[in-house]
Amino acid sequence: MSSTLITAVTELDQSKYKTKIFAGGHLIYADEPAELGGTDEGMTPNALLLASLGSCTAITIRMYADRKEMPLESIVVNLAIDEKDESYEGTTISRKIEFKGELTDEQIKKLLMIADKCPIHKILSNPIKIITI
Repeated sequence: MSSTLITAVTELDQSKYKTKIFAGGHLIYADEPAELGGTDEGMTPNALLLASLGSCTAITIRMYADRKEMPLESIVVNLAIDEKDESYEGTTISRKIEFKGELTDEQIKKLLMIADKCPIHKILSNPIKIITI
């Protein structure tokens, strides 16, 4: 099994919390809202995490539906992080997936199963080790 190294570079200067993020030739910003001392010029890190999961989920579903020639017109993925879930010693992410198109109940059930196969879902569902070098 080959391993692909995915890299990103983040830079934070004197701009308070506005952070530049470079990956794959692209640039985006992360920031905090004004009430937390940021400039609100980018998504929060938590929103970026949800955006990664949501976009990966939608792309994975779209790839499968296209390959199986399903009449899927659009996908909407709504996500939320519950950081205050004290009944569980972790973080809960809720995900609601909506489909538009003339899909059968069986096709919808299969697409919801496929959603859990997206690479970001797999990463977030397994133990993660972060090594600072």
